[in-house]
Amino acid sequence: MNITSLGEARFPSPVLHTVSDQAQIPAVIVRDPAVPERDEVLFELAGPRAKLFFDPAKTRAGIVTCGGLCPGLNNVIRALFLELHHTYGVAEVLGFRGGYQGLDPARGPEPTVITSAFVDQIHHHGGTILGTSRGPVDMAAAVDNLIRRDVHILFTVGGDGTQRGGNALFQEARQRGHPLSVVGIPKTVDNDVAFVARTFGYFTAVEEAVRVLDCAHTEARSVHNGLALVKLMGRHAGFIAAGATVANQDVNFTLIPEVPFRLDGPNGLLSALKDRLQKRAHAVVAVAEGAGQELFKDSPTDRDASGNIKLKDIGLFLRERIEAYFKEADIPIVMRYFDPSYLIRSSPANAADAVLCDLYARNAVHAAMAGKTGLVIGFLHDSFIHIPIEMLVREKKHIDPDSVWWTAVLAATGQPARFE
Repeated sequence: MNITSLGEARFPSPVLHTVSDQAQIPAVIVRDPAVPERDEVLFELAGPRAKLFFDPAKTRAGIVTCGGLCPGLNNVIRALFLELHHTYGVAEVLGFRGGYQGLDPARGPEPTVITSAFVDQIHHHGGTILGTSRGPVDMAAAVDNLIRRDVHILFTVGGDGTQRGGNALFQEARQRGHPLSVVGIPKTVDNDVAFVARTFGYFTAVEEAVRVLDCAHTEARSVHNGLALVKLMGRHAGFIAAGATVANQDVNFTLIPEVPFRLDGPNGLLSALKDRLQKRAHAVVAVAEGAGQELFKDSPTDRDASGNIKLKDIGLFLRERIEAYFKEADIPIVMRYFDPSYLIRSSPANAADAVLCDLYARNAVHAAMAGKTGLVIGFLHDSFIHIPIEMLVREKKHIDPDSVWWTAVLAATGQPARFE
């Protein structure tokens, strides 16, 4: 995959051990003779380069965080600044407040000059010290603002919409003849970014979800016919629900977007729940927020400010259907409903994610200082890579129902592979 460069890198790097632009990582490392060969996709290896495009002493960088919260955002901000400041000696780093709105002076407040004191304790806290928002920005006004402030590097920390916006900013700046390096750091607790083995915040989300599932299990088993229903994040992929199920080991039914399910009929979920209560007198159900959308009469059409489809609330829907089913069957149950979504995504990063945030950020700085642009930092086969933004936003990563991911869930829960 070719990565766009702003031009010839002429300044010596202060980093001793550097990486060649010729070093590459294959998208697929498993070779199976039974599977037809496809054109091999190779990604540029991330890391410090021997020559820099920007003169650090004359360089001003900016950071913006966009979209929903995610554990580790402050860790990324801190690591970006520390690498720019200590390793490269960059002249100044600006923090644009309130997401992309902060790039438009007519909509956002003045940016903050980031200092060592500013980032001193932020990694101990959830959220983002720079604030966030959803929705597009006037690209012309944003680039005018970046040019006026002499910003030549912009780090965009966010999801698909954020990275598309970053690419648009780069393209707009190039049309103006302003050399702007835009480097994205993928942010989503859902862990559904293509060509990225793990996004920062995912393990923290799983850890927090396990705590909720522990409490849900306690509630369910403490009463006769206790039924705990826990809705977890995961719009299009069930990685959090699956990971938390395997880590917790007390969930009896897990529902994810990748595996459609039926409620009614002898092989439906409701019948399976009835059998479970008759045998064990308690049950725990984990459902990803994007699961079961096919059960609603009307498909969701409304969109949020970022352009994402607003999903129907599967948690409340299941709660109503389960309560109605057992009432009609004249089987008393004690329902406990948990929706910890905002609690989970606003948590501080755990140790595993803190390390990952640091490495994502430092590799983003290396790419930007070398004059690379229009890319997102990826993490694949235990290596950090450069992914063209256009390629990243074309597809999502999902759980394959035939993979070890789903097999592990089935083994942990004992549920059937399908409710059909």
